[in-house]
Order: sequence, then structure tokens, then C-alpha cells
Amino acid sequence: MNNKFEFTGEIKVYLGITFRQIRAKVDCKWAKAGDVGGWIEKEESIQHSGNAWVSADAWVSGDAHVHGNGWVYGDAHVSGNARVYGNARVYCDAQVYGDAWVYGDAHVHGFARVHGDARVYCDAQVHGDAWVYGDAWVNKPILCATRSDGHTFTVTQQNNGESRITAGCRLFTFPEARQWWTATRSGTPLGEETFSILDHLERMARIQGWIK
Repeated sequence: MNNKFEFTGEIKVYLGITFRQIRAKVDCKWAKAGDVGGWIEKEESIQHSGNAWVSADAWVSGDAHVHGNGWVYGDAHVSGNARVYGNARVYCDAQVYGDAWVYGDAHVHGFARVHGDARVYCDAQVHGDAWVYGDAWVNKPILCATRSDGHTFTVTQQNNGESRITAGCRLFTFPEARQWWTATRSGTPLGEETFSILDHLERMARIQGWIK
């Protein structure tokens, strides 16, 4: 039996999915009884006990689940088979989807994307335009830098301990990244800026102990 929240009767349809707005029936960590919350596709989207909550214009769909002390708010989207739990927060315009998990004290926010089989946990912060995907495991603040044209470069550690740099929808080792931008941007001001960013991020990764 769900004694935690009820539906307000408000609905909205997005991408062919019908979402229903929730309202808290009891106090929890992120809401007081009577507070109107966010939007979910299924009653099972939020744990019926504990402090998990969805608020503002955030929505949860598919088989995604928010439990523990997890909080999804702002304009954030959680979908697929994603999990948000522990003390994790997903907010602003962030998206977590696929089979991704966000847990511990991790925060995913801004326009960040976490998907695939990625894991973001402990005190990790994924933000800005960062993308974490594939088999990446992030358990500490990520390294990132943004080029003058708005292109963001993000360094994460894979679950095998190796560092990878994400740029847009591409995932590289540092040598692969230099090879790619040598082929596509060599001899241009944007290319020189890119190589400077790669040099900086690689030095920082070594300082962090991410690269031997």
C-alpha cells in the first residue's frame, strides 16, 4: 500500500508517455505533506517508504526507480532502467538513463548525461555538459574543461581503472584523442586549443593518480 504520495489528477504526455503529477501524503526529507511534486509514469517509479522524491518539473519514466534518500528535481529526467538512490541527487536539466546508476552522495546536474552501464557514486559530481556512459565508473569529482566553442571534454575512470576522455558522443584514450584531433583540427586555432586542453587534463589525471 502506498501511504507516501498520491496523484493530483494532473497529467501530461511527453514523447508518447503519460506522466502523472504526485503530491506528498506524509513528510519526507525532501517534501512536506501536501507538497506537489514532479511527474512519474508509474507508481513504482518512487519507493513507497523512505525519503526518495521527485519534485518540480522533473520526471521519471520506464522502469527507472528512485529510492533511499534519492532526489530528482528541477527539469531532470530519469528513464530506462536507471537507478537513483542513497543520498544521490539528479537535478537541473540532467538526464540519467539506460542502465545507469547514481548513488552514494553523488550529484548529477547541469546538462550532464549519464547512461549506458555507467555508475556514478561516492562523492562524485557530474555537471555542466559532461557525458558519462558506456562502462564508466565515477567515484570522485570528474575532470573537465570546455573549449571556446562550448565543446566539453570530460575525464573519467572506467571500471578497469583506465582513464578515458569523453568529448561529445566520443570516448577516447588520451593517445586516441590526440590522433583524432590531429586528423581533424591540426594546424587550426581550435586544434591548438584542443591540444592544450588535452595536455592539461592529462597532467591533472596523473596528479589524481588516474594515469600511471
